[in-house]
Amino acid sequence: MKTEQNSETSRIGRRIAVVIAGTGLFWIGATWIGGQMGLSLRVRALFDLIALAGFGWALWMTYRIWRSRQD
Repeated sequence: MKTEQNSETSRIGRRIAVVIAGTGLFWIGATWIGGQMGLSLRVRALFDLIALAGFGWALWMTYRIWRSRQD
């Protein structure tokens, strides 16, 4: 049972790592492309909010893993 729980926790942890890395790459790319294309600040702020949501989701899932391991 512990092995199954550790396997599930590891799988979720890898998913979180991919989301963090992908969100970071998206944010860097969107900022760079937005500057190159001369997008308005509203559009660039939208990209920032999307990235913030991705990082927030990853933080929330990390907190849930931490809480589940406390039990």
